[in-house]
Amino acid sequence: MDDELRERIEREAEKHALLNAVKHDSDADVGAIMGPLMGENPDFRQHGGEIPGLIGPVVAEVNRLSADEKRERLEELAPEELAEMEAEEEADDALLPDLPNAEEYDEVRMRAAPNPNGPWHLGHARMPAVIGTYKEMYDGSFLVRFDDTDPETKRPDLTAYDAILDDIDYLGFEPDDVIRASDRVETYYDYARELIEMGGAYTCSCSGEEFSNLKNDGKPCPHRDKDAETTREEFEGMVAGEYSSGEMVLRVKTDIEHKNPALRDWVAFRMIDTPHPREEAADYRAWPMLDFQSGVDDHLTGVTHIIRGIDLQDSAKRQQFVYDYFGWDYPEIVHWGHVQVDAYDVKMSTSSIKELIDAGEVEGWDDPRVPTIKSLRRRGIRGQAIVDAMVGLGTSTSNVDLSMSTVYANNRDLVDDETDRYFLVRDGEEFAVEGGPDSAHPPLHPSFEERGTRGIPVGDSVRLESGDVPAEGERVWLKGFGAVRREGDSLVATGDDLDVVREGDVAVIHWVPTDGVSVRMRTMDGDVTGVAEPDFGDVPEDELVQFERVGFVRVDDRGDDETVVYFAHK
Repeated sequence: MDDELRERIEREAEKHALLNAVKHDSDADVGAIMGPLMGENPDFRQHGGEIPGLIGPVVAEVNRLSADEKRERLEELAPEELAEMEAEEEADDALLPDLPNAEEYDEVRMRAAPNPNGPWHLGHARMPAVIGTYKEMYDGSFLVRFDDTDPETKRPDLTAYDAILDDIDYLGFEPDDVIRASDRVETYYDYARELIEMGGAYTCSCSGEEFSNLKNDGKPCPHRDKDAETTREEFEGMVAGEYSSGEMVLRVKTDIEHKNPALRDWVAFRMIDTPHPREEAADYRAWPMLDFQSGVDDHLTGVTHIIRGIDLQDSAKRQQFVYDYFGWDYPEIVHWGHVQVDAYDVKMSTSSIKELIDAGEVEGWDDPRVPTIKSLRRRGIRGQAIVDAMVGLGTSTSNVDLSMSTVYANNRDLVDDETDRYFLVRDGEEFAVEGGPDSAHPPLHPSFEERGTRGIPVGDSVRLESGDVPAEGERVWLKGFGAVRREGDSLVATGDDLDVVREGDVAVIHWVPTDGVSVRMRTMDGDVTGVAEPDFGDVPEDELVQFERVGFVRVDDRGDDETVVYFAHK
């Protein structure tokens, strides 16, 4: 390598080290800049073996600079790249639009209102991700309110309350307040009584079909004009449980000729015979409908901004009638479209996933085949990777698609530097090894030599993946060991140096000694068995590692006969 090329490599390395350090507000490292460096300068590739040693001192020198000095130096070397990066940063910061009229409120307060009828699927993560981000943007507050006032059709799962709070914590947010609507039924009764006194509600014993026909014809219910005293007495009968399911409801008096039939005299309370699963709420039989309960709670808890699906536009319009009766100001509303997630064969629905679990088709809410937050967490996906992907969708009213590749890319950025490397052979064939060293010592991480190496004994034989097995007489490079040539059932060390790899003549493959660690890898496509190198046996449970040429996995369980890992992504 001549001096001119060496200087050019060092100059380009300094630029990429500065870009890496400024972008991530941290020290640069050799491994992180090798890809961009080679990509921009393909003529460097023939010197790939020499470049890490050449640019190491350059990177070290960059890391000795302060943050301000790095930015100043980058502006000297690559002002256009710096400007482009800053523009991208501004765009990233503005992924979420400003909340409407936020400046008019002393504090922005938002709420997530989950129905605790089961653990969350991936689509549920969008709400806390966006609300939590808005909380940080506006230094506001974040309420979690469990809307659990339907003990029959959306029956609460007693384990889901804590499970949902765990999911929110995993995503990186802590709610300022947590309430359960089922604890507040008496409050809803009190506001219903006030509404009755105002003449804004009436009890109705029409069948559902009778009222539907009247409503669709724009005709009033025969009970609509009953006096407040009668309505109050019948409502107290509802509260006392004197009516059965379907026998009596309380309706909000709106406009029976409203152009939207869904807004005409809607139901605020109904009777439910099925007891609530929470012991504290099991005696109630008159339960508020979600539009009444949620509307009252949003006012009482000081919610300033509501994010809800575009399909719930009528909810705001129904609740506005109640707000008008009480003289309340309605919160600001942001409507968004539905989020679709690719890569899963299982429908993203709590009820659909529960059916599969009950039928024994999947093993539980954290089965790698189901699109739940629990599943991604067990696979080793960081909550921040999901949050970044969800925030990136913005708040468009159009339906949006979330590609799991985005989540995986985000996670890779978060975990790549900290995950040690190991070999796993998933299937394969065994070969005796003749010649060469007794063991190999590849690095735990190629970008962090200070972490050291792991020792892989060759033993009597090694295992190669079937797709890597060389043809008779062909050479391959056993990573960390050296070049070997296949001769029958043996792999014979050739003594070739690394030039055979640099010249593209020999493929680099991974391998393991035959008596390594038995592994069962749980994936979205089913279980895969294999053998890992011996040092992998020392990795503790819950640790994330990368099986080279396979992907990132989380160590789940250390059994006596095999180790179970969950596959995260490539």
